[in-house]
Amino acid sequence: MASTSSTPSDPSISIHDDTAIRAVNKRYQGLVTVKTKAIKGKGAWYWAHLEPILMKNPDTHLPKAVKLKCCLCEAVFSASNPSRTATEHLKKGTCPNFVSVSRPNSAISPLPISSLPSPPSNNHRKRGSQMGTALKSLALVESNRYCDQVGYINSGFTPKGQDLVLSGGKEDLGALAMLEDSVKRLKSPKASPGPLLNKDQIDSALELLSDWFYEVCGSVSFSSLEHPTFRAFLNQVGLPCLSRRELSGARLDNRFYEAKSEVEARIRDAMFFQVACNGWKSNKCCSGEDNLVKFGVNLPNGTSVFHKAVMTGGGTVSSKYAEEIMWEAVTGICGGGSQRCVGIVSDKYMTEALRNLEIQYQWMVNISCQVQGFVSLIKDFSKELQLFRTVIENCLKLANFVNNASQVRSSFQKYRMQVLDYTGLLRVPWCRCDCVKDFAPVYAMLEDVLSCARVLQMVILDEACKMICAEDPVAREVSAMVQSEVFWNELDAVYSLMKLIRGMAQDIETERPLIGECLPLWQEFKAKVKEWGARFNIAEGQVEKIVEKRFRKNYHPAWSAAFILDPRYLMRDTSGKYLPPFKCLTHEQEKDVDKLITRLASREEAHVALMELMKWRSEGLDPLYAQAVQVKQRDPLTGKMKDCKSSRQQTSVGNLPE
Repeated sequence: MASTSSTPSDPSISIHDDTAIRAVNKRYQGLVTVKTKAIKGKGAWYWAHLEPILMKNPDTHLPKAVKLKCCLCEAVFSASNPSRTATEHLKKGTCPNFVSVSRPNSAISPLPISSLPSPPSNNHRKRGSQMGTALKSLALVESNRYCDQVGYINSGFTPKGQDLVLSGGKEDLGALAMLEDSVKRLKSPKASPGPLLNKDQIDSALELLSDWFYEVCGSVSFSSLEHPTFRAFLNQVGLPCLSRRELSGARLDNRFYEAKSEVEARIRDAMFFQVACNGWKSNKCCSGEDNLVKFGVNLPNGTSVFHKAVMTGGGTVSSKYAEEIMWEAVTGICGGGSQRCVGIVSDKYMTEALRNLEIQYQWMVNISCQVQGFVSLIKDFSKELQLFRTVIENCLKLANFVNNASQVRSSFQKYRMQVLDYTGLLRVPWCRCDCVKDFAPVYAMLEDVLSCARVLQMVILDEACKMICAEDPVAREVSAMVQSEVFWNELDAVYSLMKLIRGMAQDIETERPLIGECLPLWQEFKAKVKEWGARFNIAEGQVEKIVEKRFRKNYHPAWSAAFILDPRYLMRDTSGKYLPPFKCLTHEQEKDVDKLITRLASREEAHVALMELMKWRSEGLDPLYAQAVQVKQRDPLTGKMKDCKSSRQQTSVGNLPE
């Protein structure tokens, strides 16, 4: 049933339009009252199948007309004459679904009132007497068939000519009872025998059903299997009912063993792999749950497979304990051939454990996740950049004032509906601790405030808000803030930087860059930050210092070595040779390349590796091969230029997917 919202007081609406709107609402309320009485047995029979609806203008959202909708076939009619609508649509058989509600044996439709001869209207007394005669004639024409068709009980007609008791009396409850039974039969039909399936077909169908249930696990609960309608559906198509025990027992165990065997086979076929783990950071302050550390395996073809999950208990995990768990995972995957594990990628909270494992097993390259490296920049800026703290505190003050002051809240919702076509309050962070991933609640609050800039300015100019500002100093402060151009410029600057950082992190999660792509990634980010500072007139010194500090925390010597050895980054010099980009490295990073290659090679082959590196530096790659490697094409999904045949044989720096 349509909503009966009151007409808003809009000065743009004329007096004539306001009168018409009131008339439409009055007509609608009258029809709703008549239908309510009819449902209780005090009205005409057809109101069980007709429903009044309020039509609104799509542009102004104001009521413009009242219609009648058939509950059986969803058809819409004029509400000027409900009785005639019922006669023409229901009793004459126009509605295709009315037969299922009425008795199917009724072959003859009742005589409609419109077919009777209309009496001459000489005076009110004659018209009343003739109408009474017409009603008696209608009661005598096929009275039994009429009562059968529309579901009424002929409790008043006798051969002596007594009048028929029409609908509307307390005694006439048979029609409602029959209607209720019909609705119950429609909602819960008796299970008719479905198509006969053989055992193989039944097993195949149940396997597909269980596969679907496991794939959507989390959105469909076990209790859904026991829903009566779902069980009736299975019975209708000739399938037995699935029980909780069947889905959580042997069938689930078989799925687990199949998946485990497939994962072990893929790992066994790989010449090398990388272990990925995340979840070391405790979230107990927000969720009250223990840490669940997930281990996966990154394969050379760029895919990842799940290995296991370990519960570490609440609180902070020590570096030594994390180191033991990581090495147990490595040995559990590769057994005695531990050199197949070329490294571990983990979240940044286990940097010390990763470094200790590298020292013990020199062939491994253990690095931190780049996603968390970029996300941590938001926390760095919020702690070390005064602009961030000022904007976040001002937005919190503004959002709490708008959400908590009742008169201001009402004005905000009214103007937000007018300007943005939707209502709601400003989102406020419920937790500001470090465990909130990438400050998503804070980002949402800034986004809300920035998108409602015009709405907030309208609220401040509202008379209700002006009255509050006269008495409340906080209201005056918020009002001055909203009307300040500096506030909106600073908010735009902080929001833009957070959006830039989050965008880089999302790209890393999607594309899972290789180790050799880390240096170009950070150089690209530094260039974008410099453009951001120039756009908003932000001093570069403090911002560059924060970014450089985070870069050094995440930096690994393997970044420089992989960048130099990757043929995609070869640069053509004046002689036409394609040489590695050593000039893009600092002096310390060049030393890191030599040290890493020396550590990864055996003691007998270290000098040979360094000689090959010098040859690579001076001669590079054949121009024909270099040009072939560096061919790029546009990705149709992202629109970015990517390598046509990018080699994924290096280990990635992305974290384990959620």
